[in-house]
Amino acid sequence: MFSYRTSISYRIFTIANYVVLTLLALSCLLPFVQVLSVSLSSAPAVSAGEVKLWPIGFTWASYNSVFGEAAYMTAFLVSLKRIALGVSLNMLLSVMVGYPLSKESRQFRMRTVYVWFFVFTMIFGGGLIPTYLVVKETGLINSIWALVLPHAVPIFNVVLLLNFFRGLPKEMEESAKIDGAHHWTILWRIYLPLSLPVLATILLFASVAHWNSWFDGVIYLNQPEDYPLQTFLHTHVIAKNVEEMSPEEMEQFFLVNDQTGRAAQIFIASLPILLVYPFLQRYFMKGIVLGSVKE
Repeated sequence: MFSYRTSISYRIFTIANYVVLTLLALSCLLPFVQVLSVSLSSAPAVSAGEVKLWPIGFTWASYNSVFGEAAYMTAFLVSLKRIALGVSLNMLLSVMVGYPLSKESRQFRMRTVYVWFFVFTMIFGGGLIPTYLVVKETGLINSIWALVLPHAVPIFNVVLLLNFFRGLPKEMEESAKIDGAHHWTILWRIYLPLSLPVLATILLFASVAHWNSWFDGVIYLNQPEDYPLQTFLHTHVIAKNVEEMSPEEMEQFFLVNDQTGRAAQIFIASLPILLVYPFLQRYFMKGIVLGSVKE
């Protein structure tokens, strides 16, 4: 019995797919491996351009320098605080906005108006200066809330969520209403447990957005000790006065240069997201697809 899976064309197509996907995976992985190799190599080897995909003159000096810097660890803790506040607020408000907007116009008469209002903000923004003035006049300058509140409602996440809610069977909501359930009960006990794929997706989006953001820290925070990690990495480089160095610091100076130090900082800053992503990956594509089918 003939099967297309045993045909030569199918085998060629399968092999070609594996080759292309392997090359794409390597194109994403190799730059990260190269950064790790640079961070673990000696400064002379990096300066000479000898480091490719394997450390030359293996040393932990870059990481000792990074973790020994109190300002770096303070910025790391600020980023963790921002993640805790920002992601929690993003998830809560996305659900609270997405649920009513997922209803039909006969249930929520102004639904279309509100949907277009939110979509409009995705396309057109107020600009940097008006946003700064709003943050300033509300007393949020030099506060962690200046990093959180301006991005409290991520509209793209709301669109994904409301479209996912619209795809759920309406019979479940009708049955719950017959049993006396109100909207809060329907949302928390029916909709959200069925929405794990899209919730994991927007959780990942919100986490990455907050963790990678650096520009708002430069704009809204005046004290370097209040900077989140990415802002700290952007504004600080290894700059020391050689004349004031002790012999131990002088030895480390020749082991750590600007390239190795930045590579170590980049790797450490990337690590939390890389550790979280594998646990959310199985939900990621499903959430994107199911959340983008309908309007």
